[in-house]
Amino acid sequence: MTSKNKFMSSSSSILFSPFRLGPVTLRNRTIRAAAFEGMCPGNLPSDNLFNYHREVAAGGIGMTTIAYAAVEKSGLSFPHQLWLNNDAVPGLRRITDAVHCEGAACSIQIGHCGNMSKAALAGRMPLAPSAGINLYVPTFTHRMNNTDIQSVVKSFGSAVNLARKAGFDAVEVHAGHGYLISQFISPYTNRRKDSFGGSLENRARFMLMVMEEVKKAAGDDIAVLVKTNMRDGFRSGTCIDECLEIAKMLENAGADALVLSGGFVSKAPMYVMHGKMPIRVFAHYIDEKLMSFFVRLVGNWLVKEVPFTEGYFLEDALKFRKAVKLPLVYVGGLISRDKIDEVLGNGFEMVALARALIKDPDFIKKLHDNELSRSECDICNYCIAVMYSRQAACIMNDQTIPQKVKDMMPKNGSI
Repeated sequence: MTSKNKFMSSSSSILFSPFRLGPVTLRNRTIRAAAFEGMCPGNLPSDNLFNYHREVAAGGIGMTTIAYAAVEKSGLSFPHQLWLNNDAVPGLRRITDAVHCEGAACSIQIGHCGNMSKAALAGRMPLAPSAGINLYVPTFTHRMNNTDIQSVVKSFGSAVNLARKAGFDAVEVHAGHGYLISQFISPYTNRRKDSFGGSLENRARFMLMVMEEVKKAAGDDIAVLVKTNMRDGFRSGTCIDECLEIAKMLENAGADALVLSGGFVSKAPMYVMHGKMPIRVFAHYIDEKLMSFFVRLVGNWLVKEVPFTEGYFLEDALKFRKAVKLPLVYVGGLISRDKIDEVLGNGFEMVALARALIKDPDFIKKLHDNELSRSECDICNYCIAVMYSRQAACIMNDQTIPQKVKDMMPKNGSI
């Protein structure tokens, strides 16, 4: 669909120029990144999810992305994570209608958590490329057989059809961050000796099967983006040279755009977002007392800080810009107009933001109207600390942060 032209007229910058992404025209070059909202209790969309994405759309975004939707029950990790099934369609349609009324496009991120899934929610032992133990959850995992692989691949296609029914303009296939597709790609989690393991060509086979199914279902009316790693962020993971080859495979597979990211939730979680995980806040929101104590005790050792600099993925992303011709979405630490313009000036077609929009859903409109040039977000990462146990968006104002948690924060706002 062609979006309205609000928030475009007063700026000659490429930031506020429209962009054709596959079959959809975005009113500007901004995307609300697929950062987990935690707003789907019972695995269904809530009023909070509706209100948040409507606010982001009203705030001038080109396209907003509903995050972390499992393509089947076996891919669920959290009781407040979206499961893209028939029951979710009416609530999602309500969201896409509201987003379109505000002039923005709407995308949904589809994926499978693989060895990060929770058996109590998924209804079975977590699926994975290789059997073993995921200490991060912790859980035992089931090595996927050919039947499992075919079933999950088909679920990705079904999810695209459900996305169309729910009124989405685009889907974003999650092939990064150490979830199932990424688990097949990474030598750290894929120890198979069959046609799905060993060489990069074999480790990418599952991803390409998913892409074939997704593209077939998407047809000519749904844009297909893929979130892909530029590196896993640790020594035994997928390196940048292999990730460059993955990007070329995705280009050949017909992706309309790549969202360039990095990191591995079960091994290098802060490489995804950079900054410091506020461990005391993280532990505060864990309901299980034993797990909360454990996190307080060893959390700083398990979840290591990765220093934050604005645009922290740009150096790697520039290598991908040289290697492929398809549109690229830059994501990673964008909080100012200067850095956004620098990224776009380096040949990236679109930019994706998360924390700046959690802090202020009107951020894009304020950039457009020259009300500010930099987000007030101080990268305290409070939103990251709570998203696995509570909703992450719409929580950043002082009235919604409990006093006990405020007391854990230094006076400068960082945790």
